Amino acid sequence: MLFDDRYKTIKTTSEGIFRDKGSKFIGYAFPISSETEIKNIISKIKAEHSKARHFCWALRLSPDRSIFKLNDDGEPSGTAGRPILNTLLSAEVTNIIVVVVRYFGGTLLGVPGLINAYKTATVEALAVNEIITKTVNDVYEIHFDYLEMNTVMRIIKEEQLTVLNQEFDTKCVVKFEVRKSNLNTVLGKLEKVEGVEIKYVSTI
Repeated sequence: MLFDDRYKTIKTTSEGIFRDKGSKFIGYAFPISSETEIKNIISKIKAEHSKARHFCWALRLSPDRSIFKLNDDGEPSGTAGRPILNTLLSAEVTNIIVVVVRYFGGTLLGVPGLINAYKTATVEALAVNEIITKTVNDVYEIHFDYLEMNTVMRIIKEEQLTVLNQEFDTKCVVKFEVRKSNLNTVLGKLEKVEGVEIKYVSTI
């Protein structure tokens, strides 16, 4: 299969701490599904740590891991966001943001010290989390006559589809989730049902 519809991400939020020469680095890992979540996450962390000096972060997005961003937030270029991102690359996780909060301890750590600190805080945050494997799924909605309900529901059961919503009347509507790699098989079966209308909704 050319397209791998599986990807690794984290199950929940987590926190890891690293200390060096009086400075404290707190790593926060969050599972995310879009860039729109970044602002709220960082705002919330800044509100909780109003006396911290730096809020550096990196993220990876999309199942093919093609989207990434990073921010050094005033630290020397390449000493904060990049080590956080490199740790995410090593763990092969996506749909994740890690924010590392730094409380300055009064002693400069130098470039190698900073790189190690931001990397280690990220490693610690991931270590207490659970790495899970997810699949890329499409959401579809189908409309069909009540008379075809048994046929449609049999296909849904055979293909082990996740039903998200269903309405049964003279006209029936079912919204379901299907794994990307199984999409052609499922749509092929549904298209053979008389009078069925198939509508793509989204990819999750």
